[in-house]
Amino acid sequence: MSTDTHTTHDAEDDDRNRDIKIYVNGDLVHRDEAKVSVYDSGFMLGDGMWEGMRLYNGVWAFFDEHMDRFFESCKAVSLDVGMDRAGILNALSKTAEANGMITDVHCRLMLTRGVKVKPFQHPSLSRTGPTLVVIMEHSKPAEALQSQGIRLATVPQVRGFPMSQDAKYNSHSKLNCVIACLQAEQAGADEGLMLDPYGFVNTTNACNFFIVRKGAVWTSTGDYCMNGVTRQKVIDLCRANGIEVHERNYSLVDAYGADEAFLTGTFGAQTPVDEIDGKIIGTGDRPVTARIRALYKELVLANTGTS
Repeated sequence: MSTDTHTTHDAEDDDRNRDIKIYVNGDLVHRDEAKVSVYDSGFMLGDGMWEGMRLYNGVWAFFDEHMDRFFESCKAVSLDVGMDRAGILNALSKTAEANGMITDVHCRLMLTRGVKVKPFQHPSLSRTGPTLVVIMEHSKPAEALQSQGIRLATVPQVRGFPMSQDAKYNSHSKLNCVIACLQAEQAGADEGLMLDPYGFVNTTNACNFFIVRKGAVWTSTGDYCMNGVTRQKVIDLCRANGIEVHERNYSLVDAYGADEAFLTGTFGAQTPVDEIDGKIIGTGDRPVTARIRALYKELVLANTGTS
């Protein structure tokens, strides 16, 4: 087993990121000067929502889908965004322009409930209005991941029931996933494969998970995981292009015996999985994954008007 550690967010080094400007509540400041208060709800409690997005040739891919999720999540936790979609787009545009960014850019948009008057939990103590931060980096996924693939380890940390903390929230409260990542690292893997409360294969600590068996694509029901934008695009592409696809319960034995496996996420699009719990997946050929990657690339080009 290789001891090299990878993540699904491995990117090519880019020295330009040392001097990026970050958007903090309307101000654009050098990354070394970008700060929020220690009384901020996000820092103190993880009370906030975020989105990850990609910029291709000046256009944010699947912007509406990301904003649907972002605004719905904020509404669900009574978090006032403080602006509409046009305002968010303006903040993104200002940040990209200030950094001279056009393509191969990754953005983390973060909104918290704002600065508290006292260091306690109650949301009413956040009285300054929301804190909005936009971090953009020149970020191109490392090509090596496409040939090497990711190593997964099944971890004891699970994605729980919605009445505990619904995994559909893209919240700042990511400790559950961080613990899963640590457990995977301690097992000598790159990322943790998380089960649902009933023991079915669910997702990883950072991405959605798919397998391919006899040409058919399987993923979880989506009941206990973040319903990723890229996840849904892959499902839609399969349905539109004659690739059999199932959202279903399945167990580890199905995953171990898969012909292919891959992860989906905004940053890496589709990242192949090489092994799970030390078991090599398939024979190394990934024709279905390759076809989905090609279809997804075409979809991004069409969505961003660059085809």
